[in-house]
Amino acid sequence: MTVSTPELLSPQVRSIQKRTVAVLSTGSVLGGVAVAGSVAAGSLIAESVSGSAAAAGLAQTSGVLGAAVLALPLARIALGRGRRAALATGYGLGAMGAVIVVVGAVVRSLPVVLVGAFFVGVASASTYQARYAATDLAAEEHRAVSLSWVVWAGTVGAVLGPNLLSVSGHLGLALGLPQLAGPYVVAGVCLVATAIVLVVFLRPDPYRLSLRLRADAGESVRQPRLRDGLVHLRSRPRAVLGIAAIAIGHVVMVMVMVMTPVHMAHVDVTLQVIGLVISVHVAGMYALSPVVGWAVDRLGRVQVIAGGVGILAVACIVSGLAEGSNVVALAIGLFLLGLGWSCTLIAGSTLVTDEVDATERPAVQGLSDLVMNAAGALGGAAAGIIVLMASYGWLCAAALVPLAALVVLLVSPACRGHSNTRSM
Repeated sequence: MTVSTPELLSPQVRSIQKRTVAVLSTGSVLGGVAVAGSVAAGSLIAESVSGSAAAAGLAQTSGVLGAAVLALPLARIALGRGRRAALATGYGLGAMGAVIVVVGAVVRSLPVVLVGAFFVGVASASTYQARYAATDLAAEEHRAVSLSWVVWAGTVGAVLGPNLLSVSGHLGLALGLPQLAGPYVVAGVCLVATAIVLVVFLRPDPYRLSLRLRADAGESVRQPRLRDGLVHLRSRPRAVLGIAAIAIGHVVMVMVMVMTPVHMAHVDVTLQVIGLVISVHVAGMYALSPVVGWAVDRLGRVQVIAGGVGILAVACIVSGLAEGSNVVALAIGLFLLGLGWSCTLIAGSTLVTDEVDATERPAVQGLSDLVMNAAGALGGAAAGIIVLMASYGWLCAAALVPLAALVVLLVSPACRGHSNTRSM
């Protein structure tokens, strides 16, 4: 069982931790507005400049690749210079990407747009890693709640971003740019603002302070290296379980979510109704995050992962059995899909933090986000192929397969046993 050092329980550190969570949550709101608001615009720009509907999904794919490829480099920066430098770098690269997309829209070049979308995706990598930064100074019994508040803050951005498309489009036209470039102007401004907020207010750096507290407590703290964190995983089966829970929960969510609008559109359900179902899904992902965090801290990490697996399985069954016109059943299925994802993400992320020594955490957490994004990209690609060759119902059935693999991990003695590490 991991334990917290006494220094983490001091009033001064608790005050710093509260401010850290508030700053990270503010960054998640601004970053969420930027990323969520630009996703739809990116697909439309790609289709517009290429003249092909087939290119519409390439912008989102490029963004996912950006988040995956830069996850470990950002972790390396965190190891050497702290969370503030890593997160600000990611959001700064995202702002640069937004400018590149605007240029691509103006010159009508698909390759330029895709390069820009790749770097905008790096902002997503920073948003993912921000949830881990919220745990650096948290006492063990409050880690999941701290993490969950940063995840919950993403709800605001996820809701606001798409609803600013019309306003940002008018802004683009007012600036003499293509209308679809407007959302990326807003995204660039929001990402620059996020980087500034982190650089100015995320002080002291939570990761560097946590190492300093360990040294003050008499522990031996050496200079962390990225490869050491990866080697560290070999003797941490419960950390591997946490990473697997995050990745499998994500791949199941992506597989079912991305094809549900297609399933509904095949029977002429209106875009407004499809949008409502997706909004219900987003609510399931984020709205109950603090409740999930409370459950993780009170009931246990593995227990909530198991609960998330059960919820995801029910979601796949409910969605898979629903006709495309059965809006109520699909809304219920996608809400449960989002809630199950929230359980596996928050519980899995907390378990990874518990099981890995403080020095190694950014490296392992970066690997976790790399695996999650790679799994999501593969899941999205596989989903289209399965629906093309079979049906939406068979896709939902196929999504149960990775869940079964996660169940096998959950019941293995090595993963169910208590931690024997001491971390902060």
